Amino acid sequence: DRDVTGVQTCALPIYQVVAPKNPAIALLLSFFLPGVGTMVNGNVGRGILILALYVVGWVLSIILIGIPVLIGVWIWGLVDAYTSAQNWNRQHGIIS
Repeated sequence: DRDVTGVQTCALPIYQVVAPKNPAIALLLSFFLPGVGTMVNGNVGRGILILALYVVGWVLSIILIGIPVLIGVWIWGLVDAYTSAQNWNRQHGIIS
């Protein structure tokens, strides 16, 4: 191939580099603040939902009904952060 000036050119393939998501980091983030690990993995809407339900659980813990909500949402946040990182990696051809 030659460009408009007549100089020989070579077309190189373009590769897109995708950085893997680390399930352990996502899990650690959600351990301290449920939903943040999910947000880091790209599921912002679900992460905000988990975080909002966690806050609601804290508010409801004043009348004790929020304690099971807190525990349930906290566990959901941990599991979702870890699995969403694994799913993201799998969708991008990365084994984690």
